[in-house]
Amino acid sequence: MGFFFGLVVGLVVGLGIIVGFVRSENARSKLRSELATTIAAFARMTVEDSKKILPAEFYPSWVVFSHRQKLTWLNHHLEKLWPYVNEAASELIKSSVEPVLEQYRPFILSSLKFSKFTLGTVAPQFTGVSIIEDGGSGVTMELEMQWDANSSIILAIKTRLGVALPVQVKNIGFTGVFRLIFRPLVDEFPGFAAVSYSLREKKKLDFKLKVVGGDISTIPGLSDSIEATIHDAIEDSITWPVRKIVPILPGDYSELELKPVGTLEVKLVQAKGLTNKDLIGKSDPYAVLFVRPLPEKTKKSKTINNDLNPIWNEHFEFIVEDESTQHLVVRIYDDEGIQSSELIGCAQVRLCELEPGKVKDVWLKLVKDLDVQRDTKYRGQVRIKYPPYK
Repeated sequence: MGFFFGLVVGLVVGLGIIVGFVRSENARSKLRSELATTIAAFARMTVEDSKKILPAEFYPSWVVFSHRQKLTWLNHHLEKLWPYVNEAASELIKSSVEPVLEQYRPFILSSLKFSKFTLGTVAPQFTGVSIIEDGGSGVTMELEMQWDANSSIILAIKTRLGVALPVQVKNIGFTGVFRLIFRPLVDEFPGFAAVSYSLREKKKLDFKLKVVGGDISTIPGLSDSIEATIHDAIEDSITWPVRKIVPILPGDYSELELKPVGTLEVKLVQAKGLTNKDLIGKSDPYAVLFVRPLPEKTKKSKTINNDLNPIWNEHFEFIVEDESTQHLVVRIYDDEGIQSSELIGCAQVRLCELEPGKVKDVWLKLVKDLDVQRDTKYRGQVRIKYPPYK
């Protein structure tokens, strides 16, 4: 009797466990199905849908989907990091720019070096940011930046007459776009093996020079020479397509360095209808052409005296490093002899507009400024021919 009682109890308990297990599995299956449906619904949600569920205060400022808030978040954290960035970047910039300053040192100086270089306590402000993915091999970030710096930069210069002068670079105002390239992408932390940085576009660079304890104007031409040297050094050292490479992981990253991709042949044919800059007679025009505005990479035509419709028919060659972003720039000047030449007008052509195997023969309208497109005055035209790269 006890045997049968135990058997019945065992069967009941066993059946109960089986039924409970089945019900539990069915419930879990239903829960998984509902969870999958919920996740799929979240995946289909738009930004506006999410804002109906959660109020704005629950969103972190870097995910709120507004361009202004993303920049606010970025600027807020840059201000916190700036003391460390200042220390590292100051030394990096000093070591990279100083040799270039020496390279473009004006003849009147025998030495041009930094005696002090710190970026200051005021962090730049980012006014725009964009991300460009490079087909899986890298990621490019472009940061538009505005900076009214309180930098402490002193140049130790020595003239050929033996006079040593400490020249302070002050009241720096800068607006431009920096490009950061994270490449190659790797599986190891932090996800990229090297980062390259470059000044993608320089919109404005203002600064003043002051001799510490003196007046720089006492040496004629010194201020203009140093200003030109600083601009050339920036153009040559960090302006795109030049890029500085910072290895994050050990490796050879020479393929990321700036390399020529070809040579551009240009024929400066003629100009017509040039604005006359002379009160007596006509202007004496000549042309300056460049792809990169550096002294040794700039070409100058002959001067045609007393002619507003000059014909040059001169050929020039330029090294091209990045046809997708570079321009050919033409500037027409009036030669004023011993005085400074006066700009008549300028024009430019994007190299990416060149068609393979096809020669272009174009007339370009001259304007006063390539950056400020508000010039409606007619200044004449210049004709150029250029074949594809070789």
